[in-house]
Amino acid sequence: MKDIKLMASFSMMLFFTFSFWTVNAQEIIVNSNDVLLKETIYNENRVKVLNFSLKEFGVLFFEFSDKKSNPNVVLTKEEFYKYTIQIAIFSDRLAALYPDQKEIAAESKKKWFEEAYEDYLLSKATQKK
Repeated sequence: MKDIKLMASFSMMLFFTFSFWTVNAQEIIVNSNDVLLKETIYNENRVKVLNFSLKEFGVLFFEFSDKKSNPNVVLTKEEFYKYTIQIAIFSDRLAALYPDQKEIAAESKKKWFEEAYEDYLLSKATQKK
C-alpha cells in the first residue's frame, strides 16, 4: 500500500513537472520569436531613427498613438513592433541630445522594448466592448 501511494505521488509530481516545462517552453518560443522580430526591426531602423528630428519623431509617436487608440484599426505584429522599437531607438537619440537625461532615456527605451503584441491585442479587445 505504501509503495502504491509513493508511486502515485511520484507520478503526480512528474506530470506537473512535465506540464510546467511544456507550458514554459511554449512561452519561451513565443517570446524568442518576438525578440528576434524586435531585433530585426531594431537593426533595420536604428540609423534612420537616430537621425530623426523631434518633429519626425512627433509624427511617428502620434501616428502610433492614433492607431493604437482607434478601435477600428488593428496593427499587425510587425507594424506594432515597428512603432514601439522606433520609439525605443529614439530614446538613444534623446540621451545623446540631453546627456543629463540618460537614465530617463534608458528607462523609456526599456519600456518600449518590453511592449508586447499580445497585450496590445488584449487592449483592442477591451476597446470594442
